[in-house]
Amino acid sequence: MFQDSSATKTQERLQDELVSKFFHALANPARLQIALALLDEEKRVGQLVDELGMKQSQISNQLSCLKWCGFVTARQEGKCVYYRVTDPRVRQIIELARQVVADHAEHISSCTRI
Repeated sequence: MFQDSSATKTQERLQDELVSKFFHALANPARLQIALALLDEEKRVGQLVDELGMKQSQISNQLSCLKWCGFVTARQEGKCVYYRVTDPRVRQIIELARQVVADHAEHISSCTRI
């Protein structure tokens, strides 16, 4: 069966909106810093506070977003909750973004529309 062209376009638009939301999650500097800090090892909120110099409430709030969207997972050990980026594609996306930025840094830096 053939799918209606307008239904396909609607599905594509919805998918594009989700992709945009995905990138929006990493567009927040605090969330990006947290994700970067969790790429190689799991950490508690207190460790992130010390390492990143942010308030505990800010880190907890941003971790909730990252966890809800699937960037970060959590495991509880006693009273401690440990967070970590477990999907290797998150690392790949960040590495690819860094490569694109390196190639176009001057233009990105001077862009007045973003």
